[in-house]
Amino acid sequence: MQRLLVVEDDNSVRMTIVTALECEGFDVDAVGSTREAISRLEGSQYPIVISDIYLDERTGLDVLNAARKGNPKCQVILMTGRGTMETVMAATRGGAFDYLAKPFDMDQMFDVIRRAQATFEGEEEKEDVVEDLPTSEMIGSSAPMIEIYKNLSLSAPTDATVLIEGETGTGKELIARMIHNNSRRSEKPFVAVDCGAIAPTLLESELFGVVKGAFTGADRDRVGVFESANTGTVFLDEIGETDLSFQLTLLRFLQQREIRPVGASRSKVIDVRVVLATNRDMQKMVDEKKFREDLWYRINVIRIQLPPLRERHGDVPLLAHTFLNRYNDRYNMSGRLTESGMKTLETYAWPGNVRQLQHMMERMTILAPQGRIDEAAVREAIVAMEPRDNGSDSLADTEADQIRRVLAATNGNKSHAAKILGIERKTLYRKLERMGLA
Repeated sequence: MQRLLVVEDDNSVRMTIVTALECEGFDVDAVGSTREAISRLEGSQYPIVISDIYLDERTGLDVLNAARKGNPKCQVILMTGRGTMETVMAATRGGAFDYLAKPFDMDQMFDVIRRAQATFEGEEEKEDVVEDLPTSEMIGSSAPMIEIYKNLSLSAPTDATVLIEGETGTGKELIARMIHNNSRRSEKPFVAVDCGAIAPTLLESELFGVVKGAFTGADRDRVGVFESANTGTVFLDEIGETDLSFQLTLLRFLQQREIRPVGASRSKVIDVRVVLATNRDMQKMVDEKKFREDLWYRINVIRIQLPPLRERHGDVPLLAHTFLNRYNDRYNMSGRLTESGMKTLETYAWPGNVRQLQHMMERMTILAPQGRIDEAAVREAIVAMEPRDNGSDSLADTEADQIRRVLAATNGNKSHAAKILGIERKTLYRKLERMGLA
């Protein structure tokens, strides 16, 4: 085994790292300054260099540059207890293999070293390859998806009401858009409404419009969604979240195709196609009197049931590679999936379905060391994106480092960064406040 170089100006920390590495079977050289480090790198080639960032008059970034200049295959692992956005970005652009935030568990360092060692020694596992990726909006060739494509091709050209059922994240709005795009209304408006995100008292005025003076605050006439989408398609998502009184109003519209804005004395005839979606068990809601039975019969004309990702055997590779290509292009990255990474993706249960896979692929494209998405990278992403106690500080430094990297990749877009990190936007703001970056 070739020797590793450790660069750390703190004597106690340096000895701790060296002792731990030697106990693990590694041969180690250790220095305490950038001058000694660069001198060692000029005299010999190390396959792996582990360096603190803040050292003396120069930094670990200088060590990184010297190591990569002398040996382009050298894998440099940087560590620091006070990283900044600028240092993380400089380290990433300089080709650092990984970036450890102090304090860290030595097992974490061992894992990083072994991954770096594998790439240097030519033990890189094979890259997972999928040929002939589909170019359509909806990705998947499993039996359940083929059945959906058949139903969609038959129903889209008609004006029939369609109900799309499926868990959150399965792609219900995407199916609704495909129905619209393959209909005679494709050149007309498509308007999506999340019924669960609008207060029940405002939903009727949002969809049907309101006239000036209809209620306090109605200071002008306002066109509703149905009228603004006239001759097009309206997609009502989460229809199961609406209350009974609104359901009666919607039933009347579907039967008569007329709208009466709130406060208006006359009705208007509107020509729109309605596509609805829900993640609820509608039959159970009808049985429990939480959804009107007559409306259920009216919307239950054509039902498209989207399967959860865990039941779409064989679709994960297609989806993963499609998202990987998308985010490699978007962020000018060169991420690649290994065979072990793909196997781990295929065996995961995907509680968040396709949406979760999409955000996870985006995250790993940005964060995976050297763009290598292997089993370790996938498992780390799964753990990071699963709900956990926000009060836990055990991963605080590593988390702060990842937040900086993702914010850098998204050019500071906090909403987008929160999605990639798998947290709520307000949670990201709280974390940025604690990091002093708010």
